Amino acid sequence: MLTKHRSSRSLALGILLGLAGVGVGIVAGFLAGASPILLGLAIVAVVIVWYFFTNFEQAVLGLLILRSSLDIFSDQQIPAAFAIGLDALTLLYVVMSLLTGRTVRTDGFWWFLAGWVLLQGLWLILLPLGALGLDAAYLPASIREWVRLFTWVIVYLLVMQLKDRLPPQKVISSLFLSLILPSAIGLLQIFQASDRIVGTFVTANTFATFLLLFISLALWKLNWTQKRWFWLMLLGLLSFFLVSTKTLFSLMMIAVFVLVLITPRLNLAKLISGVLFLGLIIALFASTEFGQQRLASIAQTPLLNPDIDISRAILLSQGDSNSFNWRLSQWHLLLNAWKHSPIFGYGLGLSIPVAGNSLLPHNDYIRALVEGGIIGLVSFLALFAAQFTHLLLLIQQTQYGSKQRNLCFILLAMLTSIPVGMITENIWSHTTLFFYWWTLLAVAGWNWNEQQIREDMTFE
Repeated sequence: MLTKHRSSRSLALGILLGLAGVGVGIVAGFLAGASPILLGLAIVAVVIVWYFFTNFEQAVLGLLILRSSLDIFSDQQIPAAFAIGLDALTLLYVVMSLLTGRTVRTDGFWWFLAGWVLLQGLWLILLPLGALGLDAAYLPASIREWVRLFTWVIVYLLVMQLKDRLPPQKVISSLFLSLILPSAIGLLQIFQASDRIVGTFVTANTFATFLLLFISLALWKLNWTQKRWFWLMLLGLLSFFLVSTKTLFSLMMIAVFVLVLITPRLNLAKLISGVLFLGLIIALFASTEFGQQRLASIAQTPLLNPDIDISRAILLSQGDSNSFNWRLSQWHLLLNAWKHSPIFGYGLGLSIPVAGNSLLPHNDYIRALVEGGIIGLVSFLALFAAQFTHLLLLIQQTQYGSKQRNLCFILLAMLTSIPVGMITENIWSHTTLFFYWWTLLAVAGWNWNEQQIREDMTFE
């Protein structure tokens, strides 16, 4: 009976491959007649697919490393093409695995994430039905946003297929290679005396959150390596880059991160280390003219000046070039618009047309409220609550003092800082941050004690 099932699967796979071969031949013939360039691109695509299936582990690690270098080509739509290609490759791999009887690895949180993204598709249905604040003309923008969210599900699923095939430490260590090109470009921008470094990213803010994530990973490595000098130097370099982005919200995030990190096992040494690290970051930021201006501008906001109320701050934002007061004005504008479509909002990714000034809200909670209404905001908060719960459960289930438990706790500290940054920044739009975040969350959920694979090959 087992032989019969295997024979049936082999026959079905053979027929599928035969049909695919016929299809490829027809398409190749058409492309050859239409444009030799298109034929060349098709051949490259075939080679990529072949390499992906024959060298799966190396191909996946290569794709993970490559992603940090693509945002610089956003005008050419390269990141979008990469996401679509990654989705297609992963889905093809899953289909082939199911057809050949191989296990497709998932976990409980992946099913939650997949269900959450599926729920966001509700807004794609409501928009053309006229149930939201905007009409069907904006559907392409909403579809692009949903595909971006769907890619995060695919990244998690793809990384799960490496379980029991690669050591988790090797996967995490390999991710540090994604720092090479952004760091090299960042150094070049420093040598060119750029006002704010952006690395390979479109904005300094996206580079800052990327750096924060890898600062947390460097701290994790620092606990387990004998080459502490290397990781201390890397930590110093990343901190220098972070200060050079000149992003004030990142100071709030790193303060929360350090506080969460040192609180559970607080002792004098950790307290001093945390205070020194945070103090060094703030001192470097305040040592620059731009940093001093940013810190001084807070005094001219309702936050620190009792003589300035919110209404006056909104009026002042028209001419005082104070980004804090401008944010208050932007939030006021969007909240007034939200009142016209309070339950389901205006649609995924549509806060920019709602604002009418080509700018994002600079507050992800207001963005969730405007785009998804009250229902969307609740689902947005539920996603973060689920991540907190998932990491807390992993911490409880893992061995005290283990590498896995330590990673989960560092990710929990990072996760705590993200909602704080979302108060004044568009972190939800930082696609690269979440690309690596879902990668790490997938690896953190592996059972590290049951890895029946070759010895860990790390940078230690």
